[in-house]
Amino acid sequence: MTPEEYQSRTLYEHLEPGDRVEVVHGVTVGSSASWSTTTIGRVLRRERRRHGLHFRRNSDDKVYSDVLILARDDGEMTTVTMDEYTRLKKL
Repeated sequence: MTPEEYQSRTLYEHLEPGDRVEVVHGVTVGSSASWSTTTIGRVLRRERRRHGLHFRRNSDDKVYSDVLILARDDGEMTTVTMDEYTRLKKL
């Protein structure tokens, strides 16, 4: 785990509702196209959600993702999935 990943993971675990954060999420498509997107908002809650994104897994395999539910400044609610390409900063 890189120092940036460790810092984001530690901050994620200590977030409380009402905290204001900036989330920079790296997006990669294929081997050559990559960019990042930034989301700023107030934490509503954090969750661990079960999902079925993996193809041809056993039905009893449990796959989870950590997510942040944020309220953006314009009132829009959004969900951000935390992964190794996500950088989190408390504002």
